[in-house]
Order: sequence, then C-alpha cells, then structure tokens
Amino acid sequence: MRRIALKPLSLALALAGLAPLASPALAGGQVSWSIAPADRGQADLLSTGMRLYAIGRDLRNGAIDQKGFGNVAGLAQRGRGNLGLVRQRGDGHSAELQQNGDDNTYGLFQFGRNARDAVVQNGNGRSGATFSYGW
Repeated sequence: MRRIALKPLSLALALAGLAPLASPALAGGQVSWSIAPADRGQADLLSTGMRLYAIGRDLRNGAIDQKGFGNVAGLAQRGRGNLGLVRQRGDGHSAELQQNGDDNTYGLFQFGRNARDAVVQNGNGRSGATFSYGW
C-alpha cells in the first residue's frame, strides 16, 4: 500500500473541488477570489498593474463602471493617492469599496448576476483585488 502525503491546502482544494459534485444545484450563489499580496514587492507589482489599467481607461483616483441592470455600487476614499476601481458586468450586483489611508489600490470586479461584495482597505501603500461571479 502506497501512502500519499497531502498538504492541508492541497487537501482543502481537492475537497472543495469535489463538493459541487455532491451538492444539489443552487438557485443562486456566488464564488469570489481575492488577491492580497504577502509582501511589499507583490503589493507594488499589483498596484502598478492597477494604475496602468486605470491610465489605459483614463480613470483617476476612483471609478465605478457598470453594464447591466439593477447594479448598485459605492466608493469612499479617505486619504491621498488612492485608486479604487469597481467594475460590474451583468445584473443585480452590489459593491462597496472603502479606502482609508494613503497610496492604496484596490479593484473590485463582478460578473454574472447578483454578486455581493463589501471591502474596507485600511493602511498605507496596500493593494488588492476581488473577482466575483454570481448566478
């Protein structure tokens, strides 16, 4: 008999992949992925990418971009040099992004329908992103 050692994260991902097979179909739901850089170098790289995205779309400081029906979004910034982006595609989304501090970047991207996200970013020089798909 051969034993296979699985790391806790690998095991969790494997079980999460099997869970949808055992569950009944849901009438509505959401799946989200959030990126939170582990160190300053990664945070700077993500921030640079977000700022280049904003330049390419002629966005300054913050923007809400919605396509679809019944979407609601809010963006509040306290501090200097922050960039907050909310992009919604589809119907019935709700998003809130609040940034407190200086030189932060965050992108909140929602697709499908009925995704719900609320993010509060505190501190200075932080970056992150959330991608959500609702059904």
